Amino acid sequence: MAAEADLLIAEGFIEPHFFAGFSGGCKSILPGIASKITVLANHCSEFIDHERVRTGVLEGNPLHIDMLYAGEQVTLAFILNVVIDADKKVINAFAGDRKKAHYKGCDFVAELASVESKMADIAITTNGGCPLDQNIYQSVKGMTAAEATCKEGGVIIIAAECSDGHGGEYFYNTFKNAATVQEVMDDILSRGRKETISDQWESQILARILLKHEVIMVTNAQREIVEDMHMKWAPNMEEALKMATEITGKLESKITVIPDGVSVVVK
Repeated sequence: MAAEADLLIAEGFIEPHFFAGFSGGCKSILPGIASKITVLANHCSEFIDHERVRTGVLEGNPLHIDMLYAGEQVTLAFILNVVIDADKKVINAFAGDRKKAHYKGCDFVAELASVESKMADIAITTNGGCPLDQNIYQSVKGMTAAEATCKEGGVIIIAAECSDGHGGEYFYNTFKNAATVQEVMDDILSRGRKETISDQWESQILARILLKHEVIMVTNAQREIVEDMHMKWAPNMEEALKMATEITGKLESKITVIPDGVSVVVK
């Protein structure tokens, strides 16, 4: 229906996104209303592996470029995107051209939400609390904020309740059935655009993080599930800090704290 419409208008809201750069804009078309085949191709291992596929990055981001193309193909004529605050209230709105209005909104969000990276031995964050920390799958987003400010070989601690457990059988089994994280990554990178499997992008990003950092989860998720996914489990933040310090081998490890990992752009 959208492809055949004489006039196509999209509405949405803009927030940081851990691989599309920002939500909103042509993301309403792809992945919003695109076919499964198109979505899987857009989320392929080649694109996710790109160095520009990061929170807050639009220019040179192949996923975003693909989304712009999708908007052009269906002649998305007009967008209305809003920005909301922590209380879910609209604080600004951007309307007009699918690219120009979206970029204006993204600039506004970036100015509000960007923080300079403070590289540390230990990076601590959360996934924004309920309902965003409902499972491990969703918690990967918060981990990427910590990833951006954690030294290679350092430790990421994320506090996320994960009342729903892992969040996806494929996601969980990908790690559970692999002897090493590198095995997970090698398997995913071997797949072409037309071979993308649902949820592999989340596995790929988690694998990217785990290949460079130890991850400790302070969570209500079962310890066995966390450890099956090649991460460490801690009952509370005090124990997590003790474990992290033992891993770094530094009694005075430098620590960076990001209170809400899903709402910031760490540069």
